[in-house]
Amino acid sequence: LSLTLLRPPHVAEKIAHRQTVRIGRTMKLQCPVEGDPPPLIMWAKDGRNIHSGWMRFRVLRQALRIKEVEAEDAGTFICKATNGFGSVNINYTLIVVEDASTGRDGAGTAGDPEYPTDLSGKLVRPRFTQPAKMRKRVIARPVGSSVRLKCTASGNPRPDIVWLKDNKPLTPEEVGEGRKKKWTLSLKNLTPENSGKYTCHVSNRAGEINATYKVEVIQRTNSKPILTGTHPVNTTVDYGGTTSFQCKVRSDVKPVIQWLKRVEPGDENKYNSTIEVGDHGFVVLPTGEVWSRPDGSYLNKLLITRAKEEDAGMYICLGANTMGYSFRSAYLTVLPDPKPQHTPIPTATSHSLPWPVIIGLPAGLVFILGTVLLWFCQSKRHCSSGGVVTAQALTALQRPPPRVPACPPSGDKDCLSYYMTQQQQLLLAQGGSGLVVPKVYPKIYTDIHTHTHSHMDGKVHQHQHIHYQC
Repeated sequence: LSLTLLRPPHVAEKIAHRQTVRIGRTMKLQCPVEGDPPPLIMWAKDGRNIHSGWMRFRVLRQALRIKEVEAEDAGTFICKATNGFGSVNINYTLIVVEDASTGRDGAGTAGDPEYPTDLSGKLVRPRFTQPAKMRKRVIARPVGSSVRLKCTASGNPRPDIVWLKDNKPLTPEEVGEGRKKKWTLSLKNLTPENSGKYTCHVSNRAGEINATYKVEVIQRTNSKPILTGTHPVNTTVDYGGTTSFQCKVRSDVKPVIQWLKRVEPGDENKYNSTIEVGDHGFVVLPTGEVWSRPDGSYLNKLLITRAKEEDAGMYICLGANTMGYSFRSAYLTVLPDPKPQHTPIPTATSHSLPWPVIIGLPAGLVFILGTVLLWFCQSKRHCSSGGVVTAQALTALQRPPPRVPACPPSGDKDCLSYYMTQQQQLLLAQGGSGLVVPKVYPKIYTDIHTHTHSHMDGKVHQHQHIHYQC
């Protein structure tokens, strides 16, 4: 449904393209444009974009306001409204006219709210109607700049004004285009010859008043730019907010104004190129238009939108011309994000090995262990005979040594044979084992034979001799 409402800008009201205003008045040019999304509005005069450097001009939401209109404000004005679906222009022709007068005495037109005339015939002494704009009476300006001196007054009959410099009347050309009445004296492209005392003499039949300004035109010398005022200043901005730094430079010629941001340690690889200023590296930031001000200075602003943590740090405004450069630094602080992004807590296995490896390692260990056990069991099965012999030997070691029976009563020779036979049987019973368990070989060859002995008394003895050969 919302897509059906999207449309390019269009003029919502009928307007008069030809506008007339008197000198010194305030003029408002309307720009009644609608669209979805709401269009961006820009103003231009005679092909030049109007910006904040135009002191008496202010761009409103749907209008342009011009304060204290001057003769040079006449021209063609264009309001351009643009959104993502199209654009539309509104053209104005502004005509600036001289203050209306009746008769040679210059009496004002009846009904003029700013310069009233009492038709009853009562005389009213002249008086200044904008004294707040006349408080600064000593003005210093550099060569090439401009200045405006105000002496707006009222009275009955409508007073006349004469401008003097050092008590000498200015020519109509000096006052401006030969106009009879000029409540504001504009001096442009000042030179040292413009220095002096300027007096406005306002009078009618009821009386007269005077106001004097002292203008000092400073002779410029070729020098490097000078940063005036206190800008840029340290600034704090909310996370995601918008802020700006301002830099005002005074220079004999139009300077180059550039913004730099210091590269924090460890961030050098984030930028393609940096420059060295002192002991630190800086990155050059995109710079907008440099505006010329009436006082001869130049203004530039650095806009920071959707501020993030990485936008915080030191910023430098650098003003340079052919004679050198000057710079001034300021710091930007970005407050923490009130709604930080949720960072998932890493699990125990988030930085470990993949699950196939986790499963495969224990399985591999079990397989290897099973293979070793199986080989061990197979080896034990092949060596079972040796195991029996060893067990028998251990059993024999644990048993107390058997006693050898006493010799038979048949004689020494028979006793010796009997003793030897018993010793052989004892060694055989012990398996020949001592502290060292004999090695077991896979093949054992035996030789068993029997000896029979007959004695005189009729006794018969048989002996078995067992021989092992490995």
